[in-house]
Parts: sequence; C-alpha cells; structure tokens
Amino acid sequence: MYDRILLQSLIQEKALKFGDFTLASGKKATFYLDCRQITLDSVGAKQIGEGFLELLQRDGVMPYAVGGMAIGADPITAAVITVAAFQNVPLKGFMVRKESKGHGTNQFVEGPVAAGDHVIIVEDVVTTGGSSLLAIERVEAIGAVVDGVIAIIDRQEGGAEAFAAKGYPLRSLFTVADFIRRV
Repeated sequence: MYDRILLQSLIQEKALKFGDFTLASGKKATFYLDCRQITLDSVGAKQIGEGFLELLQRDGVMPYAVGGMAIGADPITAAVITVAAFQNVPLKGFMVRKESKGHGTNQFVEGPVAAGDHVIIVEDVVTTGGSSLLAIERVEAIGAVVDGVIAIIDRQEGGAEAFAAKGYPLRSLFTVADFIRRV
C-alpha cells in the first residue's frame, strides 16, 4: 500500500541535495533532487510503483503501458509494472531511447507498444518537461496515444504548462513545495 509520508521522508533524506547544480534543462539551481537514490532503492521503488499505480487507477481507465526516457524512467517503469503484476493489473512497460541503437531494429521505442496503444509517460523529476516531450514525440511517431505524464516530483518550473499547451496533463506524487519552502 502506498505510503506518501514514507516516500516523502525517503526523498527528503536520500535524494534532496543542496549546492550549485546545472539541471538537465540547463537551468541553474541551488538544490537537486537525485531521485535515482529512491528509484534504485527497494523500499523507494515499491512506494513509487504503488503511488503511480494508485494515480493511474483513479482515472478508471488503465493505459496499455507506461514508460519514458531511458535511463531515468527505466526503474520507475519496472516498479510500476511489477506492482501492477502483484495486484493482477495488466500493464506493459516500454523505454524510449535518446538515440536509436544503430543496429537491429534501429528503434527509438523498445517494448510491446504499437500504434493505437494508450500510454502514460513516467518521469522522476519534471522541470521544463523537455525529456518527457521528447519521449512523447518518439512514442507518437510509432502511432501510440499518449494520455499524459506522471512524475515523482514536479519542480513547478514550467513543465506542467509545457505539457498542458500540447494537451497532456501532468500529475505528480509531489511538488517541489513538499520539500522546499520558497520565500
């Protein structure tokens, strides 16, 4: 069962770092949320999987699959589909490559996703939304239908607005305000 307080505590203790950082978006920040410290932890992964699955079930319509940009979304995807299996919820996973392999099938999207399948993009931390928007572009290029994005944390720095402008809702387990009080 999803324990929001436990997950928040794990993030606060293990993932939140203070200093001078450059984010994937290129923005400078005085704090960094290294959610790999949580997604690659058994207790954290379980809580993330349960939290994401709970958000998906609230909609009443389960997507065919969840996935996102490799490497960051991979442990999230694995956690969600594993928790789904334990709850007897049919759900597939996929990964989106930044670059095609250059051999084999040369695909950007790996996994059992095809044209017409409804999917949700998963993400650890959303800042501007750039990584997820690229994942959306790649998934839609194979004909799948993206129904939205779910993140562990929304930094509230424009990502939700970028998704909304293109018709994709963003839901998150937390926002940056759950960890950082801005004055």
